[in-house]
Amino acid sequence: MRKAVSWGLILVGSFLLVIGLLLRFYAADAVKKTPLSVASETFLSGTADKLNPATGEIEALDVKVLSDTKTDDEASDDEVVVFVNSTCAVIDLPGTPDCVDADDPQERLISATTDVFATDRETALALSDEEDDDYLPSDAVAHDGLVNKWPFDAERKDYPYWDGLLGEAVTAEYIGTEELNGLEVYTYQVTVEEEPANVAGDVEGLYSAEKTLSIDPKTGSIIKQVQRDVRTLENGDPILDLQVQFTDEQVQANVDAAEEDISSLRLVGVIGPLVGVVLGLVLLGLGIFMVRRDRRRIRGAHR
Repeated sequence: MRKAVSWGLILVGSFLLVIGLLLRFYAADAVKKTPLSVASETFLSGTADKLNPATGEIEALDVKVLSDTKTDDEASDDEVVVFVNSTCAVIDLPGTPDCVDADDPQERLISATTDVFATDRETALALSDEEDDDYLPSDAVAHDGLVNKWPFDAERKDYPYWDGLLGEAVTAEYIGTEELNGLEVYTYQVTVEEEPANVAGDVEGLYSAEKTLSIDPKTGSIIKQVQRDVRTLENGDPILDLQVQFTDEQVQANVDAAEEDISSLRLVGVIGPLVGVVLGLVLLGLGIFMVRRDRRRIRGAHR
């Protein structure tokens, strides 16, 4: 009986030790990939000074924005995740839903767009033109840089960040670290100054933007976003001055989700390996000690 217990301890200890090492050196990195099943709604609110084409006057409006992001599970694989994003901006009048149709009788729709893109599950970077042919429909716009998240273990450095209006990546400059609702975040700043662009349908004009993004560095999640988009005609006449940011409720929800994900990463990358290695070594050592003690006892009995 004592012999069975000794070897049982050695077996269990060895098993726990192997599991701990696998968690530390394999699983901890393997789980740091963008999930293949994502369905999220992000809410922003703010104001807009918008040109009314019918009157030629600039109107001051309250606005709200819904960004709906889902993964295309069938098009994604172990290395690449494909996203479908729908963004709707509406005039925030009493009773206005999160999005309205283009023929809304109250003319509350400001803009509605759909975007399809593919990103590397580890780096979070959009695929190159050649790479995304296997994942995206033929009419999809090729993206560049980061699109909807930062990589896991984000660094204090600048990143390329996709700007849909310009159709190219711009620089997201790391500007500092701060605490947001109890969560440490890295802050990045995007600045666009009077770049030529289609500012309203096929109308050419100038586009400027300032965007501040607060990122959870451990998961790469965007916790808070504050942005201002300014669009004018080429002669400087204003068309739109939009200022929106994540709602307070959205920021708190993002913080809560990030903290839950961080706890899961810590369980796999720190707590699990530590428990497995320490407990495995203890049981393994105890089993070996008992085997050696029994052998000494047997040898002593035969003298």
